[in-house]
Amino acid sequence: MAIKECLIVLVLSLATLLFNAHAADPDITSDYLVPTGVNPDAKFLTFTGLRNILWSSNTPSNVTFKVTKVTNDEFPALNGQSVSYALLQYAPGGLNAPHTHPRSAELLIVLQGCLKVGVVDSTNKLFTQILQTGDIFVFPKGLVHFQVNLDRKYPALALASFGSANAGTIQLARALFTSGIDNAVLAQSFKVDSNTIQKIVSANTA
Repeated sequence: MAIKECLIVLVLSLATLLFNAHAADPDITSDYLVPTGVNPDAKFLTFTGLRNILWSSNTPSNVTFKVTKVTNDEFPALNGQSVSYALLQYAPGGLNAPHTHPRSAELLIVLQGCLKVGVVDSTNKLFTQILQTGDIFVFPKGLVHFQVNLDRKYPALALASFGSANAGTIQLARALFTSGIDNAVLAQSFKVDSNTIQKIVSANTA
């Protein structure tokens, strides 16, 4: 499936998600929210930051995974609109490590390559799936999930949509091991010794 066809599928799927799910963002009483000092025009409603990525065959050479966010921080016109995107680039073998989005579900479509995805529900049940180009997978709001490019030769590309202008991202490793939680608390929680915890902390802060 071509990238343009994949994008059409994504737009239709996103529309369904937004009209049938309660948005995490508060409703606004105007058509859009405009920052102070900005005169809204068509350019205000346009974001062009993904052009070079979508039309380029290159992947980041210095990282195994890269995310380009399109939230209200990068695209102020999204304020109050309860929608955002993230473009996900995976080098061969690249991993989007386990994380959560506290304010929205995520609808992911694979634009290029093949991804293994997984999500853990509130009963601690793991769901995994292999996605091909054009496939769509939903990660319910707040649940731990991940994606990995199992191909060791070719990169992968995916686009994620959210029902929030800023869904938020909590990376589990960083939240647990770089936030300052006492090592003794982590050691007791994970049933290991403090030296093991310190090694993990050091690995995540290096």
